[in-house]
Amino acid sequence: MQTQATYDYQVVRQFSVMTVIWGIVGMAVGVFIAAQLVWPELNFAEWLHFGRLRPLHTNAVIFAFGGCALMGTSYYVVQRTSHTSLFLPWLASFTFWGWQAVIVLAAVTLPLGITSGKEYAELEWPIDILIAVVWVSYAVVFFGTIAKRKTPHIYVANWFYGAFIIAVALLHIVNSAAMPVGMWKSYSAYAGVQDAMIQWWYGHNAVGFFLTAGFLGIMYYFVPKQVGRPVYSYRLSVVHFWALIFTYMWAGPHHLHYTALPDWTQSLGMAFSLILLAPSWGGMINGIMTLSGAWDKLRTDPILKFLITALSFYGMSTFEGPMMSIKTVNALSHYTDWTIGHVHSGALGWVAMISIGAVYYLLPRLYGKQEMYSVRLITAHFWIATIGIVLYIASMWIAGVMQGLMWRATNPDGTLTYSFVESVKASYPFWTVRLLGGVLFLAGMFIMAYNMFRTMWSGKPFNAPVLAPTAAAH
Repeated sequence: MQTQATYDYQVVRQFSVMTVIWGIVGMAVGVFIAAQLVWPELNFAEWLHFGRLRPLHTNAVIFAFGGCALMGTSYYVVQRTSHTSLFLPWLASFTFWGWQAVIVLAAVTLPLGITSGKEYAELEWPIDILIAVVWVSYAVVFFGTIAKRKTPHIYVANWFYGAFIIAVALLHIVNSAAMPVGMWKSYSAYAGVQDAMIQWWYGHNAVGFFLTAGFLGIMYYFVPKQVGRPVYSYRLSVVHFWALIFTYMWAGPHHLHYTALPDWTQSLGMAFSLILLAPSWGGMINGIMTLSGAWDKLRTDPILKFLITALSFYGMSTFEGPMMSIKTVNALSHYTDWTIGHVHSGALGWVAMISIGAVYYLLPRLYGKQEMYSVRLITAHFWIATIGIVLYIASMWIAGVMQGLMWRATNPDGTLTYSFVESVKASYPFWTVRLLGGVLFLAGMFIMAYNMFRTMWSGKPFNAPVLAPTAAAH
């Protein structure tokens, strides 16, 4: 008797668990460096200095926490929507262990000061090569699974995942081109303003594809599944996809306002950033309107609270970003904590909240359970995290606007009204509030880890049978 084929959940389980663990690690580093701004004496060792830990924090949260969430959910979604198991499961396993190796190498090299100095691309050339190998392997597994699908249709979530995989490969390989001069030292293949232009083409599209398109793939699968209703408008989802991936590619120069970059390039980046508001809000509206006729579920379902709150923060962040790209606004906001507030409204409010919601959805299904060990703990996690985000971003917004106004204030004789150190002193209370917000968000992650491990201990690894192509549900 032939046994029924099952989905390959092993790699999904591995990525889901490591999402939570790396989330705690990355956010703990973030809390520590926030504390260093409040208590500078915490910069007591060279390898624990703010300047070395800050890139470790960004890499750990984006690529370790966010990357594990994206790879785990994409492996789950592509199987369920294609009604087939993964293509080359051994290669999928390699992507997990290869990605963990990248993360560990980053955690060792960055505190040692081994860095290329490029934002979000600090890792040196040997690690960059490993990233490229793992990423190409990831693409082979993902697109191979789509190629062997049992359904004629490719669900829209896979379009977003696919665009994210292709774009990140292109961005990483081009931006990381370098000339090695030693095992752990290289120089960029580009020079001067061209290097800056390519770096922020990469940097902004790391936001656009890694932190937006990929997580929209999560949204388009997990929101309808948790609500129990189809996506509000499938037509809007396809328009949203093409408009977003075309427009995002051109918005990078808005990071380089008032620099040596040609003025016309800055203006082009600003124009595309403003256009970007339309597809971004199209996606947000499509996700939130999926709740039409089922709004009552939001009162009782804490996982749905995470998913819909994430969409709200996505809408807010994608309004704020285009606004900050306007040159006159950017003249005030550039180099201030307003930018930090903006980044974290997207990183904590959108990326982390949608990832947490998706992992809470996945864990019981991966371990043969009906629901998480404690639904009440999910609710507690939601409120603690939400309060933490609000404290964090509100303090940074206020501090940022204050800094911008202080830096540009002049006396009647044309001299500066405030010294730089006065703006630092005035920012101090807001950095303290930011630290409190970060502590709360990190506390929520510890609650999640406890809930996760209790769920795992009470269940056992479970691989669901592959659905027939005619089955209605994914």
